[in-house]
Amino acid sequence: MNDGERGAERAARPRRADARRNQEALLDAAAEIFVTAGVEAPVRDIAAKAGVGTATIYRHFPTRADLIVAVYRHQVEACAEAGPVLLAESATPYAALGRWIDLFVDFLVTKHGLAAVLRSDTAGFETLHAYFLERLMPVCGRLLDAAAAAGEVRSGISAYELMRGIGNLCIGAESDERYDARRLVGLLIAGLRPPR
Repeated sequence: MNDGERGAERAARPRRADARRNQEALLDAAAEIFVTAGVEAPVRDIAAKAGVGTATIYRHFPTRADLIVAVYRHQVEACAEAGPVLLAESATPYAALGRWIDLFVDFLVTKHGLAAVLRSDTAGFETLHAYFLERLMPVCGRLLDAAAAAGEVRSGISAYELMRGIGNLCIGAESDERYDARRLVGLLIAGLRPPR
């Protein structure tokens, strides 16, 4: 077996569970740092938060763009997987929707930074945006439908409208430290309630 065949065999093998957990911890740490300090945060801060060395980050993600894209995909998957879990575990569908929107807002703060980093790669950004819509719109739609069926929100609100509204409210957060996107999104969510 030559070196190329060994490399292909290693790539084809599933990663060990501990390696997957370590990478997820690294991506969670990076996402948390990106939300509070932006996507230009020092790699050493991410490494410290994840409890790894900077070399470990660079081994997995040779460029900042690689790390940001991985965080983006990781957060999309986390949001997508959280929807059904929140719906099953929350006291009401409206509570599940609210908790899911909190996760979505954290994701959007990171996503806006990603847009600036990938500005030169329009095709790559469009592919990620399509992936985002494909994974998250159905989850948001199910949460909205469940809350509407329970009489907790108005019916006829589309996932696209809600996600777009939340996205637009989150845009101002990146340029004004006094801007409280969470408060504004909270007002939007309260406005989903049916009239009494």
